[in-house]
Amino acid sequence: MKTIFEKSNDVEGICLTDELEDVSFLRSSLLRKEKCGLPQMGELEVLRHYKELSDRNFCIEKGFYPLGSCTMKYNPKVNEFLASLEGHTNLHPLLDDEYAQGALELMYNLQEALKKITGMDAVTLQPAAGAHGELTGMMIIKKYFESIGDNRKKVIIPDSAHGTNPASAHMCGFDIVPVKSDSRGQVDVEDLKRLIDKDVAAIMMTNPNTLGLFEENVLEISKLMHDNGSLLYYDGANFNAIMGYTNPKLMGFDVVHLNLHKTFATPHGGGGPGAGPVGVVERLKEYLPTPVIAYDGEKYYRNYNLKHTIGAVKSFYGNFGVLVRAYAYILMMGNNLKEATENAVLNANYLKEKLKKYYELPFDEPCMHEFVLSGDRQKQYGVSTLNIAKRLMDGNTHPPTVYFPLIVHEAIMIEPTESETKQKLDEFVDTMIKIAKEVETDPDVVLSAPHTTPVKRVDETLAARHPDLKFPI
Repeated sequence: MKTIFEKSNDVEGICLTDELEDVSFLRSSLLRKEKCGLPQMGELEVLRHYKELSDRNFCIEKGFYPLGSCTMKYNPKVNEFLASLEGHTNLHPLLDDEYAQGALELMYNLQEALKKITGMDAVTLQPAAGAHGELTGMMIIKKYFESIGDNRKKVIIPDSAHGTNPASAHMCGFDIVPVKSDSRGQVDVEDLKRLIDKDVAAIMMTNPNTLGLFEENVLEISKLMHDNGSLLYYDGANFNAIMGYTNPKLMGFDVVHLNLHKTFATPHGGGGPGAGPVGVVERLKEYLPTPVIAYDGEKYYRNYNLKHTIGAVKSFYGNFGVLVRAYAYILMMGNNLKEATENAVLNANYLKEKLKKYYELPFDEPCMHEFVLSGDRQKQYGVSTLNIAKRLMDGNTHPPTVYFPLIVHEAIMIEPTESETKQKLDEFVDTMIKIAKEVETDPDVVLSAPHTTPVKRVDETLAARHPDLKFPI
């Protein structure tokens, strides 16, 4: 495919001085002396060019996304329509509360819905993404201990945790203490007991964890932490696996963040936009960032009057368009939210049982919404997990998360979500089995993949470290 520069008959462009008769009001250092080198094309030609580019992108409407830990589930188009309504898109965030009652009511209702779903006592919608929610939660925990005169320094984090967990805690000044996983892939309670002391502020956990396994000892862990005066932080990245069946409050957690794209079908990718609401128990509600949305029985308003607030964590109030989509999804699903969990867990277990004969399954346990295979068996033939991922691209499938969690060698994390049909799951199984057989009979076809994509095999490390962003004129 040609670049837009190559398609243009003229890439000289114009100079500002060509268009303006008098430019004396501008400093001479601001004036371009040469042609700017922009392509010269008509509107129709430009539209065709970008349509051609978009057709080369992979998207969920085009194929399967078994992207473990990221939950690339389908985003219903009705939610996109609702978020695009004029009343939502044209509302200025600095309007007085009396002129924004509809938006404030929507956010208040979303807060209340998330409180019910998580079991928490108060919620903020401000954080702009999951990791931002983590940071907000850890800031709350930090300030809570400071306010009670208990300057704790440590946060315990499982060795299978998302990488953002230790980063978020460390950014708040905490020392990170890893806790090991046991032989079943869960937090090793005996190792945890050894680590607990009066300097431990919190433990950060994902449940189910990043192996897709439910932490069966979570109530024991909760008691151990609370008896020590410590708090429990719930990473809601895998909340799609428990919604409607249990919640962080019942497990004993004090702070939780949710990734709205993972559980409530908002768009995700390309760096945003996102939303990572944070919920807290009663004793931490005064520490939330301000403002929170409140209702006095007559009107909705932004409440800035929280005694121990950590202050605002996002300009204006957050990514409102994402909140609209999540609220629409919750309203559309209603009491059937539980079915999303049921189907996500069913789909993951179906794939796990179909594939464990062909790939190593380090933890052969009933999984939740995702599971982790290992490519160690294929590695014996000189084919790595990365090679398998690239070969999947030839099967109209987006590669899953690979090499994570780090405690599984040659990890392949698979999450089908609830959006996919059995037919699509079977197609994925057939593709994975085909690749496993190719590794043994014709490894070169896997090692040289992908073969059918617009761009063939690339060096991701080189592309990330030395991006070439300029077309040579």
